[in-house]
Amino acid sequence: MRVAVIGHVEHITLGRVARLPGSGEIAHAEEVRTFPGGGGGLAFFQLVRSPGEVHLFTALGSDEAAEQVRARILATGARVHAPRRQLPQTRDLVLVTPDGERTIVVLGEPLHPERRDRLPWEALASCDAAYFTAQDPEALRAARAARVLVVTARRREALVNSGVRADVVVGSGFDPREASSLDDYPVRPRALVMTEGAAGGRIETDEGSRRFAAPAGRARGGYGAGDSFAGALTWYVALGLSIDEACARASHHGAAVLGSLDPIEAQLPLEIPPS
Repeated sequence: MRVAVIGHVEHITLGRVARLPGSGEIAHAEEVRTFPGGGGGLAFFQLVRSPGEVHLFTALGSDEAAEQVRARILATGARVHAPRRQLPQTRDLVLVTPDGERTIVVLGEPLHPERRDRLPWEALASCDAAYFTAQDPEALRAARAARVLVVTARRREALVNSGVRADVVVGSGFDPREASSLDDYPVRPRALVMTEGAAGGRIETDEGSRRFAAPAGRARGGYGAGDSFAGALTWYVALGLSIDEACARASHHGAAVLGSLDPIEAQLPLEIPPS
């Protein structure tokens, strides 16, 4: 199996607060940790928990935060294709409240790979699956060369502008930037998956709409749960599982992260189910 992730990786600082600060207040975060994250980063770390060969197409900045991110992703042993931008690495401040909800402050614009970057785009044609969370429609057209294409609903504009058909579009039904239905896509994907946290989620295909459940568990830190679900979903769909079975399996990966403040450490291994 060979899979690719095309998208942004950010430098994350995450900590727990008793409550979000009001106007003029100061919040003191506890249990602070730093790691590479973002929509592309956490899907990537979930996919490197598989026995497959993983390619990451991203872009990195030119400061100390970028070097920290670069070192961590290279340590996975994956094939990393990352041009350097003469910009600071995008940083995210993530505040997690006692109910497990996370609030994110993004510092700077996310750095995405573009088709004009001198990257081995031709390698995508040999990939069993590609997960796309970048912004460039031309890069998305290149990703369509993979056997299976999964696109985050957050990139609906890029998908529409590319004119390609995704196999799966996945997003959060609670996020207004992602919540959508098949009718929102001029070229309808084969399946649309909308997650709803601990409530599971919804699958929509031309055959109709149905729900899938999420494993029971207590939310301790919601950051990265949806991205881990998307990475796992990409893996299971690439293996040829039905969209219903892929969602059922991926939901365990999302739930594992939902119950932790360490999304990368909490991610479950991806396996090849017995036939």
